[in-house]
Amino acid sequence: MKGTNIGEFEELILLMVGVMHPDAYGVSVKNELMQRTGRKATLSAVHAVLQRLQEKGFLNSEFGESTKVRGGKRKKLFRLTAAGSKVLNETRQTRNQLWDEIPKVALSSIQH
Repeated sequence: MKGTNIGEFEELILLMVGVMHPDAYGVSVKNELMQRTGRKATLSAVHAVLQRLQEKGFLNSEFGESTKVRGGKRKKLFRLTAAGSKVLNETRQTRNQLWDEIPKVALSSIQH
């Protein structure tokens, strides 16, 4: 398994795969990302991140059944692995701890 650190875009892609379980594939992840976050990404960027996350051991994939709608092509479906679930939980825990430690006054609007 490659390094266990993930960036923000990788985290979003892992979250989308988890949300879409068990039907996450490149195009659907790209569309879900746009719908939920308003963030635009190219399909090639999404595919690159899915591949990188798989290399890190955070995702696995399998091919679905071929369909007439797709001209006989099969979708490559992605799922979280135990390591992927663990890194998401660790990231969430770290973020929550940091949010909890920010004094409320630091988050209030500052008068200029």
